[in-house]
Amino acid sequence: MSDTPRQFGPETQGAIYMRGLGGAKPEVPTSFPPLEAAAQQKMSTEAWAYTAGGAGLESAMEANRAAFLKHKIAPRMLAGVGARDLGCEIFGARAAAPVMTSPIGVLEMMHPDADIAVARAMARLNLPMIISSQASKPMEEIAEANGNGPRFFQLYWGKSDAIAESFVKRAEAVGCKAIFITLDTTILGWRPRDLDLGYLPFLRSMGIAQYTSDPAFRAMLPAPPEENPMAAAVQFTQVFSDPTLDWARIAKIRSWTKLPVILKGIMRADDAAKAVSEGYDGILVSNHGGRQIDGGIGTLDALPGVVAATKGKIPVMLDSGIRGGADIFKALALGASAVGIGRPYVYGLALAGEAGVHAVMEYLIGELDIMMGQNGCRTPADIKRELLVENP
Repeated sequence: MSDTPRQFGPETQGAIYMRGLGGAKPEVPTSFPPLEAAAQQKMSTEAWAYTAGGAGLESAMEANRAAFLKHKIAPRMLAGVGARDLGCEIFGARAAAPVMTSPIGVLEMMHPDADIAVARAMARLNLPMIISSQASKPMEEIAEANGNGPRFFQLYWGKSDAIAESFVKRAEAVGCKAIFITLDTTILGWRPRDLDLGYLPFLRSMGIAQYTSDPAFRAMLPAPPEENPMAAAVQFTQVFSDPTLDWARIAKIRSWTKLPVILKGIMRADDAAKAVSEGYDGILVSNHGGRQIDGGIGTLDALPGVVAATKGKIPVMLDSGIRGGADIFKALALGASAVGIGRPYVYGLALAGEAGVHAVMEYLIGELDIMMGQNGCRTPADIKRELLVENP
């Protein structure tokens, strides 16, 4: 394998144009609006509601996009940058770019290959994936499909510490290099699109493969989930979330693993400072794609305050609202060390399985690469706040 970094932008668009000489057009659209529209046509009503919907009036989803639109790029000319190197290290995982897939559950609603397709696509790109607690496949199968690809695990910490501990130890055993604890789902958000359909996939035994494959969960069941899937689904709803979760309880994780622990869902400077004082290894600024708290601020609006509160002691990442390479550029400029992608890759999955995930992620880092070249940035570390201006 060559040590020369891939020039994702020129390579990706060059390949598309070359195929175009033979009359071929991309199966997966290269920008978000047509990607979203095509995915909606392919997905079931229930899958679309679950993926595209947000909490309440969906104002937090709107705030995510408004925050990105508020910041404009002031491009720097004649900086003399030729080849770029997007490579970076994220919690001990060497990645081709500071971009990863955020955890999204119930991917079997979008494509039968579900998390397996994501794992394979991300391994091919050498980009990290965060395996979801609500995956449609057990983490052992996902890790096998991911091979030598970089991977992390996202933990929903519910009512059972035994299940949480088992998940963490299984994740460590399958080669996950960090644990992301999701903080914002101690109670399921008010999601009208799902409610109006009366549809909760977990009650249909979807998205609970981590649980039904887990010995701590299976020990709670009167019969194996293979014999009584409805009982397993009902039991899941009894242990999934816990609004009493607090700082003292999550500190137990340090006795379970030596892996880095990242707090996902921090949106305030005081919570960020608390995370540092409690000794956590990173923060993922996230509002769950606007799916949990209606009326909330956008993640990019929250990012600078969180970064400042950490005082450079731990890395800060961001997800929710990213739709293109320019958005990634803006997040990195405002202090994010890496970003997570949500809905875009899920829409790629719905359209074309593994190939769709691969295409969407390649488009995103290809556009980021081009943005860097156009702004005189050779590496992600060169993307500075001075390249942005904010609307008056």
